[in-house]
Amino acid sequence: MPVLIISDPETGTSQKVELEDNRMGPLVGRRIGEVIDGTVADLAGHQIQLTGGTDKDGIPMRPDVHGSAKSRIILSGGVGYKPKRKGERRRVVVRGNMVSVETTFLNFKIVEKPGKKKETKKKEEKSDESDEE
Repeated sequence: MPVLIISDPETGTSQKVELEDNRMGPLVGRRIGEVIDGTVADLAGHQIQLTGGTDKDGIPMRPDVHGSAKSRIILSGGVGYKPKRKGERRRVVVRGNMVSVETTFLNFKIVEKPGKKKETKKKEEKSDESDEE
């Protein structure tokens, strides 16, 4: 059963949403960095951005590896490897940046809430009117 972890950068909180396997369809094939509609995660009106995830074995997704297959790559830091000493590199197994049916945990962040766009436009219009006076 896939789990979505949705973070809200404004408040610093996150929530966990468990999905049924049949609701995973719209997410399969998406890449890290894509912005999708929040109705997939029961957040109507929100826009959420995929930031990463792991598969059933705990292998992390990496944004610079294409596809959804496991790959053994040499890393000197970043997602999937934290070196102990300066300059240390290691060959590690990571997943590509595309969501597959084997993906278990997906991390998202909220990039747009309902009503926020309208408020910023109104504020800009008010500031433009005050500048003209």
